[in-house]
Amino acid sequence: MTAKKKTYARVARLYDFLDLPFEYRRYRPLRRALWRGAKGRVLDAGVGTGRNIDFYPEKSEITGIDLSSAMLARARARYASKGAASTVTLKEMDVMETTFPDDHFDMVVSSFLFCVLDDEHQLPALKELARITKGNGEIRILEYAYSKRPFKRFVMRLWSPWVRMMYGASFNRKTEQYAIAAGLQLVEERFLFDDIIKMLVLKRPTLKPAESM
Repeated sequence: MTAKKKTYARVARLYDFLDLPFEYRRYRPLRRALWRGAKGRVLDAGVGTGRNIDFYPEKSEITGIDLSSAMLARARARYASKGAASTVTLKEMDVMETTFPDDHFDMVVSSFLFCVLDDEHQLPALKELARITKGNGEIRILEYAYSKRPFKRFVMRLWSPWVRMMYGASFNRKTEQYAIAAGLQLVEERFLFDDIIKMLVLKRPTLKPAESM
């Protein structure tokens, strides 16, 4: 069992309880914005305990993947209790090595997954998402960043060791720096909560038609 699997096997039963204040005071409006306009065949990369299920678009085909079977068990229970209108399939899978074919998804949505991926895993994960997303499809990523305000940054640094111990996560991954190497273009970077939670929107670069000779 990998270190990440061990971490989430340990924390899964407490995850929703620990996250409860943040979920209802901070995250839910961000999830709504993250999923706005999603349609077709969509991947929820790093589905966790299924907190995004309330925001899945109706009449869409959603696939949720997660490395942790313990977290997926909670996601399945949540989905069963909601009776969501979308068709949802939940699979245990590594985001760096999925089994999906090329150009499979119309959109990929990932909420806080890249906060958990260590620096050496960021690029492989982005490359894999680029591979399985259609050429005109978006990859939307929600992640934390350290505040530029000194006091808030100081508080976040105090929290950082606990966040890493409990979730194996970091506040400052800077996933956008790997976009070009992954064959992607950063088309939007926007803070959705204060200056600490941002949404990245990435796509494959549009190929310009060759100029006439």
